[in-house]
Amino acid sequence: MFNMKTKMLTLAAAAFGLLACTQTAMKPEQGYIGPSDIQVQDGRMSPEVLLSLGRLSDPQLSPDGKTILYGVSYTSIQDNRSVRNLFTIPFDGGEKTQLTMDGKSINNARWAPDGESVFFLQGGQVWKAPYKAGKLGARVQVTDVPKGVDEFSLSPDGSQLMFVSSVHSAVERPVDTDPMLDKADAYATEDLMYRHWDHWVEDINHTYVAPLANGIIKEGLDILGGPDVLYQLPNGPFGGIENLCWSPDGRYIAYSCKKKVGKEYAFSTDTEIYIYCILTGETTVIPMGGGYDTVPVWSPDGSKIAWLSMARDGYEADKVRLMVADVIYEPEGEGQTANPAIENITDLTADFAYNADGPVWAADSKSLYFNSLVEGVQGIFNVIADPETAFFRLTAPTLWFDFGSPFAVLQDGTLLTTYCSMDFPTELVSVNDNSIQQLTFENAHILDQLDKHETEARMVPTADGGEMLTWVLYPPKFDRTKEYPAIEICLGGPQGTLSQSWSYRWNYCLMAHQGYVVVLPNRHGTTAFGQPWCEQISGDYIGLNMQDYLAAGKMIKDEPFVGKLAACGASYGGYSVYYLAGIHGDLYDCFISHAGIFNEEHMYMTTEEMWFPNWDNGGIPHEYAYEEGQMGAAGDGITFGGLQQAGSPWSNAPKAVRHYANSPHKLVQNWHTPILCMHGGMDFRVPYDEGMAAFNAAQMMGVPSKLIVFPGENHWILKPQNALYWHRSYFNWLDRWLKEAPAQEGKN
Repeated sequence: MFNMKTKMLTLAAAAFGLLACTQTAMKPEQGYIGPSDIQVQDGRMSPEVLLSLGRLSDPQLSPDGKTILYGVSYTSIQDNRSVRNLFTIPFDGGEKTQLTMDGKSINNARWAPDGESVFFLQGGQVWKAPYKAGKLGARVQVTDVPKGVDEFSLSPDGSQLMFVSSVHSAVERPVDTDPMLDKADAYATEDLMYRHWDHWVEDINHTYVAPLANGIIKEGLDILGGPDVLYQLPNGPFGGIENLCWSPDGRYIAYSCKKKVGKEYAFSTDTEIYIYCILTGETTVIPMGGGYDTVPVWSPDGSKIAWLSMARDGYEADKVRLMVADVIYEPEGEGQTANPAIENITDLTADFAYNADGPVWAADSKSLYFNSLVEGVQGIFNVIADPETAFFRLTAPTLWFDFGSPFAVLQDGTLLTTYCSMDFPTELVSVNDNSIQQLTFENAHILDQLDKHETEARMVPTADGGEMLTWVLYPPKFDRTKEYPAIEICLGGPQGTLSQSWSYRWNYCLMAHQGYVVVLPNRHGTTAFGQPWCEQISGDYIGLNMQDYLAAGKMIKDEPFVGKLAACGASYGGYSVYYLAGIHGDLYDCFISHAGIFNEEHMYMTTEEMWFPNWDNGGIPHEYAYEEGQMGAAGDGITFGGLQQAGSPWSNAPKAVRHYANSPHKLVQNWHTPILCMHGGMDFRVPYDEGMAAFNAAQMMGVPSKLIVFPGENHWILKPQNALYWHRSYFNWLDRWLKEAPAQEGKN
């Protein structure tokens, strides 16, 4: 755990210095958006400044190890759009070179194995351009797939293309039954999972393989077997091409897939790792039996395979283990046409208390690098890939940055990765023996204009005798003799972590720059403090974590420099706001809930990923997570229609009964504090009528309240002008109820 200490905002490990972009003869295309030249007023970050920052992503090291290819998205608030273009920079830092100035975004850029060309996605198709001396040559279209390409990956020798497209799902449209009804607009289904997060599931992902030598690619070999197979690959809506991996010899593809449909899909997280043979079409499974297995990665010598694994079916916040197994091939003389055998499956993180993520093999195939959220910050670790595991942390816990997964490992052990903090967005960085060198300075010309602020780590006692890491951010030019309003952040998830991550919506640096003390409690249920702390919240939404919020709120409000206090949160954080509104007494002076759960009974019957409320609302034990055709233990497992529903409103499981009896909507009679409810109209995870119901209840109770609905947005608010309106509305509400007068002398 952290000791209490204070950190002055540094924005990076090294001082920022604006690096000039190499000049090119390119002319920007129509619609091109470049870096912002916004001028910061009075050293203060504003929503406009936040949205003007360049967003760096998806770095790739060239085959010769000398050049990093990456993309940056720039935003135009006026045009209400963003455009992503490509850049390169030497792996050891220096000047960046801009490769493209297109008016349409370029994504998924990958080096050819010889380093002499770059493949990328634009307009839903794959393109190729020669690369030489920091320039891209004439582009050639590689694919012309009717339903477009979402992502792709090149085989190790560059001879084959693996790409993601789509097939029609089981959801029926009128035109499917009668071509004359092409103007009718309806969805019909006889099973669950007909919509997911922010879209009606008309199409589902499939993955294809095609040779690159036979001209433009219009179709490929469907590795799932064809359009009548209604499994998703990669699994939507967040799983991508990282869930498929070529073997080093290009003979096999390892992939993660949940081979279930309908109700079984909705109630299960049972995702397995499969191995597909390019030559024969044979598919075999790595038998793990029930949990969530993802992100397979072959060792460079092909002798091992690693992947991430959760053990328990139906539980999306189980411990994420790093597994490894030996890959045993047929003898050379028999042609190696059959799939390899998988032996000696080992959990490399059995003695590691935290979740693993982003596994990457070392060049010698003897160890793996991964990142993990540990005690409030995300670090990089190395583990020996054999039963005699040994762990090494490569980034010190005293470095208050969140490091991404390495995207390259150099021969001398240097890692190329990314990092960020609450104070600056993602930049490229190299790590070697705990030495950190920042390589890019994408937003230095803007961030250097901002006043600095302090961040503090406090340990707050909890009701069960423990303590929780609570970050506190102070406004720039903070003066302890004055009084400031404060914001307490209620985390979503419910399993997640308030770490040193950067967000373009819940941006804590921005909040501090508006003159607020910002309080970030890592209450029970957060994931960076070991599995018991994480799991405590399941089946206990109204218990210890709510006491944690109240403890953090009382802690900061007892400070002489804090006046009024707000509680704000999204998703489960929005649920927390609605629940706190009914139990807080007079601790909080206003609330903001975005995409919050208000009526748990209604939510259970309108959300889509049923494994989530089924587990968390009932606290189902492992052995009763999903048992087709069987009854669970008395009081713990209730089976209807062959599916475990112990977390349902009609369950008699004790935790479920307690949970639904204390849904936030049943405490509205206690509401008396001003509340703002915001929601996306395309949010199918937490449907927008949850926000409407909360607002309507507040209105009927005579509570000052406001409702904002974004009809075209999902669980997040993504379009630039909508995002700007969201930020302005957020701070207008806080200012209205927390800043009745200018800053005053301290309370004591």
